[in-house]
Amino acid sequence: MATPTEKLDSLFMENLFEAAYQCLIISDPDDKVCRTKKLCAAWRNLSVADKNHAISELQFSETVTEPGRPDKPTLVDPRKLPRRSISSPQGVAALLHAITHIEFNAINLALDAVYRFREMPVDYYGDWLQVADEEANHFELLNNRLSETGYQYGDFDAHNGLWDMAMCTAHDVMIRMALVPRVMEARGLDVTPGIIDRFKSIGDDDSVGVLEIIMREEVGHVEIGSRWFHYLCDKRALPREGTYLDLMNQYAKGKVKPPLHRDARLSAGFTESEIEYLEGML
Repeated sequence: MATPTEKLDSLFMENLFEAAYQCLIISDPDDKVCRTKKLCAAWRNLSVADKNHAISELQFSETVTEPGRPDKPTLVDPRKLPRRSISSPQGVAALLHAITHIEFNAINLALDAVYRFREMPVDYYGDWLQVADEEANHFELLNNRLSETGYQYGDFDAHNGLWDMAMCTAHDVMIRMALVPRVMEARGLDVTPGIIDRFKSIGDDDSVGVLEIIMREEVGHVEIGSRWFHYLCDKRALPREGTYLDLMNQYAKGKVKPPLHRDARLSAGFTESEIEYLEGML
């Protein structure tokens, strides 16, 4: 039986959904990064006609409840994770590991957004493959930085909150666009500047440089989520802001914590009134 990586090599881009699935179920982080980048490069090189053909092949449909991931890190309840102080080398590594884990999950989330939701416009798949490609690069940058501290991915426990939200929104692409990029990933826009300041305070310029790259690109990822959420609201004749706020109350009440990065959120497609509402939930 062919391995997932051998299967992906043979697929080329005949069926985008099967190719995304093969990347999604790969467990080895380095292999997942490599194959995801290969898939994204292949997509960019396709003609418009070939892209449309690749998303017209809807027959392939395997159930995905868990993506491929390595045996480590051990996944635990978020409340069981210790606070990450950077007063020691181990604390620095633990914080880097936590962010590395988020970026690994973000690869799977982007691939799942491609695989799970069929019959979207071709540009939707290009956008989420771009996100997958950039998340793979983020993971690689952070994993290399983590290795420079003497640790590796899997050395610390982690939690599964991002994928849990993916499963809560697996039934509706509009809800996925509202709650994964515009809630979970938008929190990254809020907290990353503070994390950058923490690394600056100890003179860790290498980690600062990596996080500044990630921060710039994550604004674009959240904007992609905003854009497709708005597209789906308009297609269903639903009010954009009212629908988002209703979904926030239904799925994510109490999960918005201060501070909000207003400028980054505005650049990522949030409105002033949405931000004011979220600030009222703090």
